[in-house]
Amino acid sequence: MKAVVLGGTKGMGRALSRALAADGHDVWLLGRNAEDLARSVEDLKARSPSVKVGAAPCDLESPASFGPALDAADAGLGGFDTVAVTAALFGTQDQLEADAALLQRLLTVDFAHTVLFCEAVRTRLLSRGGGRLVVFSSVAGERGRKPVVLYGAAKAGLTAYCEGLDHRYRAAGLVTVCVKPGFVKTGMTAGLKAPPFAGEPEQVAVDVLRAMKRGAPVVYTPAPWALVMAIIRMLPRFVMRRVGF
Repeated sequence: MKAVVLGGTKGMGRALSRALAADGHDVWLLGRNAEDLARSVEDLKARSPSVKVGAAPCDLESPASFGPALDAADAGLGGFDTVAVTAALFGTQDQLEADAALLQRLLTVDFAHTVLFCEAVRTRLLSRGGGRLVVFSSVAGERGRKPVVLYGAAKAGLTAYCEGLDHRYRAAGLVTVCVKPGFVKTGMTAGLKAPPFAGEPEQVAVDVLRAMKRGAPVVYTPAPWALVMAIIRMLPRFVMRRVGF
């Protein structure tokens, strides 16, 4: 693979970038912080000196950055065939209800701008016969739940987009993998109480890389979340109103 990772300097994105490079795949990092990108490139080069590594600026809050970033990745890798979108914003329900500006940013970045970025990727990959598009959504988008009404709504929209994209374009060669992490211990979740089955970024990376190779349309990670969410999907609405998870 020649893989582009948006958000590959932190958390699950960094772990996935390391896993890809360790597995022998060239990696091009996209992110908004130049210092983070430079440090991450050096980290990957030190860990996996035999693969090609590079980086370019890209900010999900600025769609104007998408085209130049993908151009740089194409030039640096000699054409890419895989893109993973791990970047996102997060806010607790209380934070989002209290801060309209933060809510607008999150809904825009986690849904609208992520879809715009994916559409730019889709066009490029289909023009060269296809490839892989790996998009990190969340189990928060599986059902409307009290603790994640707003964040979950953005992720639900992203999940629906990924499913539709896979139905529409897999026959044309575009394999869409929707990643649905449960609670993962990253900087994004720092300070929050970890529930049972909380995962580590490194395990998520292993699960996602395996799913990428299989072309699985959906992957829950850590694995127990597949069963947890299967149960939650079956609960009747009157039960969901009463529970607090």
